[in-house]
Amino acid sequence: MILRFTLPFRTAWGQRLVVCGSLPSLGHWNLHQALNLHYLPEHGLWTQEISLPDDQLDPVEYKYVLLDEGDGGQHWEWGPNRTISPDANRFTRIVLEDFWRAPALPENELHTAAFTKALMRRPAPAAPAPAPASATNGVVRFQLSAPRVDSNHQLCVLGSDPALGSWDAGKAVVLTDADYPTWRAEVALAHPEQTAQYKYGVWDPAEQKIIHLEAGEDRLIYPDANQRTLRVKADDHFRYPTGNWRGAGVALPVFALRSRRGLGVGEFPDLKLLVDWAVATGLKLVQVLPINDTVATHTWVDSYPYAAISVFALHPQYLNLDAVAELRDAAARQELAQLREELNARDFVDYEPVMNAKWKFIRQLYQQEKAAFLADPAFQQFRQEQQAWLLPYAAFSGLRDRFGTADFSQWPEEYRTPAKVAELLREDSPAFDEFGLHLFTQFHLDKQLLEAVEYARQRGVVVKGDLPIGIYRHSVDAWTQPELYHMHQQAGAPPDDFSVTGQNWRFPTYNWERMAEDGYQWWQQRMGHLARYFDALRIDHILGFFRIWEIPGHSVEGLLGHFSPALPLHQHEIEQRIGWFDYGRLCEPYIRWHIVQEIFHGQAQPVFDEFMEANEHGVIRLQEHVRTQRQVEAVISEKIRQDPANTDHYTWLRTGLYKLINEVLLVPDDQRADFYHPRITLHLSRSFRELDDHTRTRLHELYIDFFYRRHEDFWRRQGLIKLPAVRWATDMLICGEDLGMVPESVPGVMKALGILGLNIQRMPSDPSVEFGDPARAPYLSVVSPGSHDMSTVRGWWEEDREKTQRFFEQLLGHWGQQAPLHCEPWVAREIVAQHLASPAMWAIFPLQDLLALHEQLRRSDSAEEQINVPANPTHFWKYRLHLNLEELLQQIEFNQDISSLVTTSNRVQVY
Repeated sequence: MILRFTLPFRTAWGQRLVVCGSLPSLGHWNLHQALNLHYLPEHGLWTQEISLPDDQLDPVEYKYVLLDEGDGGQHWEWGPNRTISPDANRFTRIVLEDFWRAPALPENELHTAAFTKALMRRPAPAAPAPAPASATNGVVRFQLSAPRVDSNHQLCVLGSDPALGSWDAGKAVVLTDADYPTWRAEVALAHPEQTAQYKYGVWDPAEQKIIHLEAGEDRLIYPDANQRTLRVKADDHFRYPTGNWRGAGVALPVFALRSRRGLGVGEFPDLKLLVDWAVATGLKLVQVLPINDTVATHTWVDSYPYAAISVFALHPQYLNLDAVAELRDAAARQELAQLREELNARDFVDYEPVMNAKWKFIRQLYQQEKAAFLADPAFQQFRQEQQAWLLPYAAFSGLRDRFGTADFSQWPEEYRTPAKVAELLREDSPAFDEFGLHLFTQFHLDKQLLEAVEYARQRGVVVKGDLPIGIYRHSVDAWTQPELYHMHQQAGAPPDDFSVTGQNWRFPTYNWERMAEDGYQWWQQRMGHLARYFDALRIDHILGFFRIWEIPGHSVEGLLGHFSPALPLHQHEIEQRIGWFDYGRLCEPYIRWHIVQEIFHGQAQPVFDEFMEANEHGVIRLQEHVRTQRQVEAVISEKIRQDPANTDHYTWLRTGLYKLINEVLLVPDDQRADFYHPRITLHLSRSFRELDDHTRTRLHELYIDFFYRRHEDFWRRQGLIKLPAVRWATDMLICGEDLGMVPESVPGVMKALGILGLNIQRMPSDPSVEFGDPARAPYLSVVSPGSHDMSTVRGWWEEDREKTQRFFEQLLGHWGQQAPLHCEPWVAREIVAQHLASPAMWAIFPLQDLLALHEQLRRSDSAEEQINVPANPTHFWKYRLHLNLEELLQQIEFNQDISSLVTTSNRVQVY
């Protein structure tokens, strides 16, 4: 059998095309031995043919690759491997009429799980169109990859040849979706010797008619008189006449869900109610915050969802007890009912009482169900499939509770590594129940979440998860694979609108070099596990894949950090740029008496006497025991412990000492001597202000070059090295949270990888504007009026009257009018409508911002709607929806109002 490859493609000088694939003649996936294609300029085609062995039965897999001899580039076409199955009984020749699948096309993202498994899910494969099994001449296989087809519709092909209906729409050939998102039909043309025209269409099987015929010129089938030839028309995209697909969604953490069946906190089955509400309002996506287990201290501190003790395990707070089993003990059932009534009556998630109740009844259910649970084939399968993370997690959780801490460095020596995991998890061990409890909890959490996600998919709703950028320092991940992390460093974020001193998340940073050694296996496992539950994913702080803000272990705030990886400045370069170098003046805290007075006012002298020392030149240093912020933190914490009545004073004192420690201009690199990073926002420091004019100008120029020019290509290459392994590990739709100090290269890399960006109106990516305009957002993006790290629209409206007035005039178009004091429902409506009208693929709204449209439904105090306050490192994550979801579903007028807004913006229609 002859297999001929053909591909229309216009190359530039020095470029050529090859085919790489599974056969020896295609290089066995070795690009250096791939099949070279020849260019036919009269047809604009690259082509070549090979002979297949007579006994070739397995499908042939292949891909086209563009080789650029100019820069050595090897550009593989986008998408999965192509396949073709030989059929030697019918054909002696197969002609593959392919099209180049270009990367970075918006249509490519329609092939993600968000579309193929939820939005455009296929209820059941349609019966294939009758294939001309006996025909061997004039056979054409129409093949089109098109995920954007409504679940109730099919694709068809209509054309000029009688076999294609002679343009009679009632006689169109319906394609099968057996290999969705690829559609196929095999047709024996009546007149293969003639050129035929054709187009694809959307077919409504219920009405037996074409409801959309694709736009553009007719496609062509050129004459081919060869006998026993199969022509495979692997066509490019369906040409939709209605423009890009766009959808809308709602964002709410799972813990914030409220239902009558919950226990003071949202639970996985509650997602079904939120999905029902999304369906009622025309919303196509439900976005949640991270759902991993954060139980480290058994206190309210564990409410922080970005500090997971396992990147795989689910949080026990989301377990619905009734869905596990009914408690057999009547007294326990009565106690549970009473606690449910008490905890559900609270306006916030009272984390500790909720978790105490959960653990109490989980333990009872475990003992009650233990025998049946351990014998359950479903559990045995779950344990076998998930053992790589499940068994270490169960051991870690049991040891955490046994020793009263998640800090495994404080455990007895024999448990500081996971060497004893298998022994601890033996079911005949006397202590097994300490660990089996966590196997039981994770099994049922997994079961309940999978059920909720499948419920959403069946209703055409995408569930979008959240991947935290960091891992918790005292976690299973750090316990089992400490070599993957820099445990002596801390990850965070530089100063931004959320925090003027930066954010210190206290997570270790990643050892990317070590991760690269096995092809980023840890990341691929992590992404694969998330794809078990989600069809779309938000990557928190995606900038961390380009460079992370790394803070030394001795810092509490973020100002003394630096980007990593980076290209620090050598001492000689600094001397050349500013004219001098003095370590004491540039790298040690700049403290003078007038600065001490400015910070501590009337308390300056006693503060100096207790914490500082000076030399004869008036240079002041902090005493040795308080020279780092961690030292200060420890000293002040002890003072508060001994004298809690004066906590406010000590907190003020601590803040002042932190400010003094931050008064540096250069931060020494922790890897190389004589290399330095400019301190972030150094131009705002007192130390900078008190330099001479000449030095200030030169240092500021160096600062701008360092942060905005020096690293651009370097960080672009970092992103292109790390992100592909994460991006292509699954078929999830990936969205990146790219807010803050964004390198210029980030949008280009994200676009090349098909990762959607985030556009928050209050944090525009364009530094020249105060507010972002949703109308200017690119298609591959998400627009939103806010996030969980911000006040809601109502809260923000009241924070700065002058800014609100400018927004009211410039973005909402009310020039010369006075903005209302509060965000009235009609204002909230205008903001929602503005986002819905955006060209962005997704408009996603915090549920609080949608409830703002209804005077009676929204919360009376807008301040209580905010989920997180990033500037407060001890923030208690306790936000809870003030309405039961069951009640929200009954708000017919409100739901129809949201549905009308979504429908009017064309974010409901498939086409």
